[in-house]
Amino acid sequence: MSRTFLIVDRPADWSIALPEGVRMITPKEYLTDPEIQRLRRARVFNLSRDYSYQSAGYYVSLLAEARDHRPLPSVSTLRHLHGRPPVVSQELQQLIQSSLAPLHGEEFTLSVYFARSLAKRHDRLARALYNLFPSPLLRATFVLGRNGNWRLRSLGPIAAREIPESHAEFVRDAAQRWLRRPAEAAPPSTARYNLAILVDPAEKMPPSDDGALKRFIRAAARQKVAAELIEPDDLGSLAEYDALFIRATTSVENFTFRFARRAVDEGIPVIDDPASILRCSNKVFMAELFERQQIPAPKSRILYRGAPNDALEALGLPLVLKQPDSSFSQGVIKINTAEEFTSTCAQLFQSTDLLIAQQYLPTEFDWRIGVLDGHALYACRYYMARGHWQIYKTTVNSRHTISGRSDTIPVQEAPTAIVETAVKAANLIGDGFYGVDLKEIDGQPLVIEVNDNPSIEQGVEDLVLKDALYDAVIRSFVRRIESRNAAHFPALAP
Repeated sequence: MSRTFLIVDRPADWSIALPEGVRMITPKEYLTDPEIQRLRRARVFNLSRDYSYQSAGYYVSLLAEARDHRPLPSVSTLRHLHGRPPVVSQELQQLIQSSLAPLHGEEFTLSVYFARSLAKRHDRLARALYNLFPSPLLRATFVLGRNGNWRLRSLGPIAAREIPESHAEFVRDAAQRWLRRPAEAAPPSTARYNLAILVDPAEKMPPSDDGALKRFIRAAARQKVAAELIEPDDLGSLAEYDALFIRATTSVENFTFRFARRAVDEGIPVIDDPASILRCSNKVFMAELFERQQIPAPKSRILYRGAPNDALEALGLPLVLKQPDSSFSQGVIKINTAEEFTSTCAQLFQSTDLLIAQQYLPTEFDWRIGVLDGHALYACRYYMARGHWQIYKTTVNSRHTISGRSDTIPVQEAPTAIVETAVKAANLIGDGFYGVDLKEIDGQPLVIEVNDNPSIEQGVEDLVLKDALYDAVIRSFVRRIESRNAAHFPALAP
């Protein structure tokens, strides 16, 4: 039986060629057919004529969620779209201005059909609006403010009966293109679940290389999970998946955080979760956490802009200054003199109210312990870049980054204190997937930081476990999906 449904009130009005596996039915059929009710993991594209509260269209999306189907739009989207105008991010606001700048007049209405616009120049804006509130048919109204900037006044779903006749052919074509994509990407009938792996094709130093991504996909297939790579523009399609694995470098300020939050909103298991991204991205939070929880770490001081501090006296020279959101050795500066300390602090305080000063502890390598679900998974040694005090060295023109060599050993061969301390530190952050960096000084472990989104590259972190590393990550997702199903859909639990 088909597992993708196009819900329309009058099928005769939709003369489109449906891809294989897609079935067009009415709201009544979807709501009353016993076979559809029993079907697992179906996709439901709801193009009902009416989405109002307690209408048949409303109940299509509501009961789809009760059946653990994937409705578009979801009830949550319908609720938000019928409420106040959505809060617009700075990124979307900039896109609105650039897209609408050439227009004349004080009001503009944009119809969004399956994430596309009739006017190709507005396609990026149409996709962004769809990603904000995924719905097959949307209508956005913009008004020109007194300051000369366009403002989103309203955004709401378009019922099928509201589509102008002049748009009908475009809508049918857009629907056909859209339906073809999920039909082609749909997991095989043998798959238990489908996993989205978020990647950024433009990223120069992603957390997983192509070889590792392929091994994640093969590991998923071994456990009857269909894994598919998705990209930053696919936020609106996230609800089609059972879980999300973020394999793009995370940041509170970029698209990865929006994906993580959307996954939580949709009830989809996600690694890395928003709380882990938030906590791991800030060195000030981590320094405070380690001190309060008595995690051994290098001596540190939190510096406040405009306030006196005793960092030089307490830590000595050289010391290390860190911006709160530093990563990949960027925003981490070695300070050799008091004058350099004063000038560097003044420069860094232009963009933050707090800094971290940390004891400088030179070592040949840092330990990296991978922790998954509260247990150590792998143990690596990351060596400093040649002639440098950090693992990563950026060239003068910042165009190239050089890293030191690495080796991987069985977890049981790593120092027990290193492994136990790493697990303890990671468990303070959450129950996800972490890479804990530590130094070993006189046989004692010191935690440098806990990283979400740890690197997994073919031939590096997987050198000892090989396929077993990838299998462990996929097993974690299966466990999370089944725990979620057991909590929300007991009949679907294995």
